[in-house]
Amino acid sequence: MERALSGSVDSRASLHTVSSINAAQLAARLESYESREKKSISDVRRTFCLFVTFDLLFITLLWIIELNVDGGIEKQLSKEVLYYDYHSSFFDIFVLAVFRFTLLILAYAVCKLRHWWAIAITTAVTSAFLIVKVIISKLLTQGAFGYLLPIMSFVLAWIETWFLDFKVLPQEMEDENRFQSVPDASERAVLIQPGPLSDGQFYSPPESVADSDEEMEEKQDHEKLCFLKEQCVVHQDMRPLQP
Repeated sequence: MERALSGSVDSRASLHTVSSINAAQLAARLESYESREKKSISDVRRTFCLFVTFDLLFITLLWIIELNVDGGIEKQLSKEVLYYDYHSSFFDIFVLAVFRFTLLILAYAVCKLRHWWAIAITTAVTSAFLIVKVIISKLLTQGAFGYLLPIMSFVLAWIETWFLDFKVLPQEMEDENRFQSVPDASERAVLIQPGPLSDGQFYSPPESVADSDEEMEEKQDHEKLCFLKEQCVVHQDMRPLQP
């Protein structure tokens, strides 16, 4: 009986320990889910927007260096902006970087779009424009910047496409599916939490097999003894009387 009571107490303590651990894990997941919901933008999307900003700043820096190299920034600005020439100006590559930055930030930072159509538009426009410009214009005859600016603009546009399509959108979809399972898990945890043990759960162990065998042997010995006594009595009654 003492062993049964101690085993019941131990099992009850283990159940409470397991339930407390599960409750702590569930509370941690709920807190992470709530903090995730409070965030205005995910970490991976923030990294993408940061890279889009780097794209604009890098192309702008290269264009400013090109303006200073070819005879002063004021003179080159008036030549490339006021007297714009498609065949020799780098100003359109800068405008293309501004176009990518504006559309992508509006779509994926402000509107929080979860589709690839915006990045597809910017990459398609950038690729088509740069390919045509390199073929028709005279950029390749203007030194190193004639190669550097178109190539860097083309590469950065495709890196943005790869990062969004293979990192941002799949990661956010995975996080959303994982966090959607948290409320369901909490409901199931409430249903399966063990309650307090009732008095009926404390029971005495059944009698051992050894005790039952001893009792059976004692019962058989007692029956044999009673049978022998009866035989003796009958035998005495059947003796002939002496004259």
